[in-house]
Amino acid sequence: MRVQPPKIRTAALMLGLGLLAACGGKQTEVVAVPVGEVECMARAMYFESNRSSRDGMVAVGTVVLNRVHSEAFPDTVCGVVGQRNQFAPGVMTKPMSDRGAPLARATALAVLQGERHPKVTRAKFFHAAWYNANYNNMHYVVTAGGNAFYEKRRPALVTTPNPLPPLEGITPL
Repeated sequence: MRVQPPKIRTAALMLGLGLLAACGGKQTEVVAVPVGEVECMARAMYFESNRSSRDGMVAVGTVVLNRVHSEAFPDTVCGVVGQRNQFAPGVMTKPMSDRGAPLARATALAVLQGERHPKVTRAKFFHAAWYNANYNNMHYVVTAGGNAFYEKRRPALVTTPNPLPPLEGITPL
C-alpha cells in the first residue's frame, strides 16, 4: 500500500468533508478554502486549545478570523497564526500527530466556511484560563478549551473583568 504525501491527504480530506457537508439534509453553500489556510488554522486550534474541545477550537478559530479582518493584524490566516510571539511556540513547525489532528482540520474547515463561536463575538485575544493577567482593559466573553477569551476595552467599558467559568458543548458537532 502506497502512503500519500500529507498535502494530497489533506486535500482529499478537505474535498471529502466538503462533499459530506453538501450531502446533509440542510441546504448549505460549500465555500472553497485554500488547503494552506486550513492547515494554518488547524495548527492554531490544535496547539492553542490543547486538543481539549471542539468549542475551544472554534473559539480559537474565531479569534484568528477576527484578527484577519482587523487592520492591526496580517490579512491572512497563515499570516496571523505565524505572527511572532502571538501563538504557541512551534505552532507552524511542530507535528500534529495524535487523534486531535483530524478534529482540528475538520473544525478549521468549518470555521473557514463560516462557523463562529457565538460567545467570542469581536474578541481578538485569549490566554490560558489558569493565567491571572490582571490588566484593567480586559473584558472577558467566554472560557472554552482551556482558554479565556477577551476583548480589549477602555477600563470604563469593562463589565466582565475576570475570566468566566468554562462553557462547553455549545458549538455543533
